[in-house]
Amino acid sequence: MRSSYRALDAFIYQRHTGRVLSRREFEEDIMYRVRSEISRYRLIEPSDTVLLAVSGGKDSFVLVDTIARIHDTSRLLAVTIIEGIESLGRTVEVEKIGGILKSYGIDYLVYSFKEYYGLSLDEIMERVLRLGVRESACTYCGVLRRRLLNSIAREHGVDKVATAHNLDDEAQTIVMNLLRGDTTRLPRLHPRAPILSKQFIPRIKPLRKIYEYETTAYAYMKKYGFQHSRCPYVDLKPSLRSYVRRLLYSLESVHPGFSLRLLENCDKLLEDRLWSLEKLPELPSCGICGEPTSYGREVCKVCELLIKIGVIERK
Repeated sequence: MRSSYRALDAFIYQRHTGRVLSRREFEEDIMYRVRSEISRYRLIEPSDTVLLAVSGGKDSFVLVDTIARIHDTSRLLAVTIIEGIESLGRTVEVEKIGGILKSYGIDYLVYSFKEYYGLSLDEIMERVLRLGVRESACTYCGVLRRRLLNSIAREHGVDKVATAHNLDDEAQTIVMNLLRGDTTRLPRLHPRAPILSKQFIPRIKPLRKIYEYETTAYAYMKKYGFQHSRCPYVDLKPSLRSYVRRLLYSLESVHPGFSLRLLENCDKLLEDRLWSLEKLPELPSCGICGEPTSYGREVCKVCELLIKIGVIERK
């Protein structure tokens, strides 16, 4: 569709399509693509109760704004998980997010690592550094947050958990799995990937085909206040994701649309392989906490990480 903008109406140059869009055209484009992703894979049914994972960043704001316009807000619930990084000042963010969610008529929950695991991320990283554990803050944060999010979803009886992962996030994960030689994880990225444990609440990613620069522009257009603080652990031990992020940015600058093509082609390749996942048995349970763990493992990743810093003992 050719843009009909006038010079004074131009808001954004959409690099992967080569179009210049006005604010109205850009908003319509984002809504159309989010609706299309939801419809194509039936991510949300009309009767579903959906838990929105909101961090307070631009992506989670876009998630809230788009889904609130697509789904009945009485069937939406939002949650923020406070990791416990003192320098980020999350208390102020929680108050701001709470006010925004109230304006949409969405109930809001707040949980923390401290109350669930007994330690904040700052306290976890103090132990990691003191004990010489080789895992990064990103590993602890990601693994523990996913477990807590699933537990919250079970506790409140929701049907789906919606996260604000964007296209950049998904493309990075694909490349990371390829670089690690862990191709068995790739099918799990597909929207139609089967759920291998009754204890898992299905997770959906409505923004998975929206670029990060687009979520940034959308949030700016809606006058959403951006986070200005940066996680202090990012530079302490750079993760593989940080290197892959720079690689994909370089490729996008030369070949606009590279990440989108990568994700779409990956989806097509995986569709023919999803049947192999459907034949797999239920995931085994962790011998310590009873939560699902990977095939061939007696202890789940969460318990493994907590054992390394002395929070729990191996049985």
